[in-house]
Amino acid sequence: MASSLSIIELGDVTVELTRRDVKNVHLAVHPPDGRVTLVAPVGTRTDVARAYAVTKLPWIRDQRTKLRAQAREAPRRFVTRESHWVWGRRYLLVVKERDAKPMVALDHRRITLTVRPGSTAERRRAVMHAWHLQVLHDAVPNLIAKWERTLGVTVSRYFLQRMKTRWGGCNHAARTIRLNTELVKKPKDLLEYLIVHEMAHLIEPNHGPRFLALLDAHYPAWREARAELNELPL
Repeated sequence: MASSLSIIELGDVTVELTRRDVKNVHLAVHPPDGRVTLVAPVGTRTDVARAYAVTKLPWIRDQRTKLRAQAREAPRRFVTRESHWVWGRRYLLVVKERDAKPMVALDHRRITLTVRPGSTAERRRAVMHAWHLQVLHDAVPNLIAKWERTLGVTVSRYFLQRMKTRWGGCNHAARTIRLNTELVKKPKDLLEYLIVHEMAHLIEPNHGPRFLALLDAHYPAWREARAELNELPL
């Protein structure tokens, strides 16, 4: 695939212009620092790309503002009576020290974290993270299977990953999706929305009209889900 790179300066905004063998223009603002890229078809003149980017300056600045303002969850210390969240519900943490295999148990009000005596906060975090992964692995495959049937696509593999500024991602070529492990703390319907969103990218890689039409047709409440998710701490 042919490509070339140019730099467009628009005051305080630098746009990295890449020309590739594509049909449509794609503009993106990347976390965490707001880097701006513009992918355009081979042969697009720089002045034409510049004029397009100028029309998108308000959107670019809005996206950068959102990245800077995005909420961050306060670091957890993993001590008794600390608040923790699972599927959008608040639980109080109870830490027990025993000379036994570390484990996590959940009841209707508490998360009980059992660790070996003298375990550090980092070790407690690792035990909790492993449990979060298991909770997600118990939920994600069924949701993917449900939406594979509905959307008529196949996910070759999914990944769970800690991400600082994104809730998910999709590799269209590899047919894989990536989900932020922090989703285990949010209401489960928001996990489902993220899965639908990323799986829709297996049909339409960009966020254009066709992609929005897919969400409108198959997950009509996507705008409300997106707004709720973006307001939650990451």
